[in-house]
Amino acid sequence: MDMSFTKEQIAFRNEVRDWIKSALPPELREKAEVDGNFEHREVMQWHKILARKGWAGPHWPVEYGGPGLDATSRFILSEELELAGTPSLSPFGLVMVGPLLMQFGSDAQKKRFLPKILAGEEVWCQGYSEPNAGSDLASLKLRAEDDGKGNFVMNGQKTWTTYAQYADWIFCLARTDPGAKKQEGIGFILVDMKTPGVTAKPFLTTGGTPAFSETFFENAVVPRENLVGPLNGGWTIAKALLGHERTLIAAVGQSTRTLRRLKRLATQTMSSGKPLIEDPGFRAKLARMEVKLRSLQMANYRALSSAQLGHAPGPEASILKIRGSEILQQCFELAMEIIGHDSLAWFNEAGVVPANEQWVASAFNYTRATTIYGGSNEIQKNVIAKLILGLPSR
Repeated sequence: MDMSFTKEQIAFRNEVRDWIKSALPPELREKAEVDGNFEHREVMQWHKILARKGWAGPHWPVEYGGPGLDATSRFILSEELELAGTPSLSPFGLVMVGPLLMQFGSDAQKKRFLPKILAGEEVWCQGYSEPNAGSDLASLKLRAEDDGKGNFVMNGQKTWTTYAQYADWIFCLARTDPGAKKQEGIGFILVDMKTPGVTAKPFLTTGGTPAFSETFFENAVVPRENLVGPLNGGWTIAKALLGHERTLIAAVGQSTRTLRRLKRLATQTMSSGKPLIEDPGFRAKLARMEVKLRSLQMANYRALSSAQLGHAPGPEASILKIRGSEILQQCFELAMEIIGHDSLAWFNEAGVVPANEQWVASAFNYTRATTIYGGSNEIQKNVIAKLILGLPSR
């Protein structure tokens, strides 16, 4: 297994790095330099810039408007975007529902939705989790009942619908056969957020960002043509989607950038009359983080090497999800330790703390969720035990 980069791949990395420097607007670059929180409009602004370059959907096939990049080039592009601190594009259209429509959607659905997803003209959100159906997603209660007139009538609730207040469409798992077993009788349905009876109610995270919403369905009438795949085949589609999401959560580039940020903060923070970076105890903590991150990077490269050979993500994606989410959390825990009492100031106005510290606490709070979304780490350990180690279910 060759995990080294070729000269052509290194040249592509340099091309990407140079392009980001020239293409990132000054107001976004200023925020990226201090790892600030990007607003929805800023994310979409960057989406459209990437779309014009042809890099908004680097994994999309050429036939659907993608650039035709191989697995390694896609990885390089993603990593360089993370390292530069650019706005993270919403994954719900580009990474989740878009590829699923390519695989399971009808020709009419592909023609209707894919071009607008790629161009950033329509925004999507995900309707999976419910108040009593998170990691045990098969317990979902949202119902989609056939009205006999070519429509579904949907009633129920979704939660953790990230940025639903900005979305044009939501893709939902809904119970299409309430009499079937848990994993059966579930449909994958596309819903226009402007449909009467669909309401998104955003709420603040503990980090002060309006990232999440609760979404309610009250007798919402949805055309049956918005069903993707077989009537009760939504669970198969959901599993295909989650494998890709868990690979993304490894976030090696984001953790690498955060670790660099820790070193800058430690250089600027004084402790006992000298920079914190000179403290042997603290340097040991940094070294441990470096070792953990390097190990994760090697595991990611192994998965990349496999993908380069055409292998789809398997249960090993759960390993990347667990370690990636934990390491990212640990990086921000160490950042909070560095800035000390300044970590209490994230709800205050700009200027209360130095700019490079301003968003640390917000990010720390937000990344508490990384070990939960995409399937909680406890669930991932069950996947590893069963599908990799071959241990019997209890």
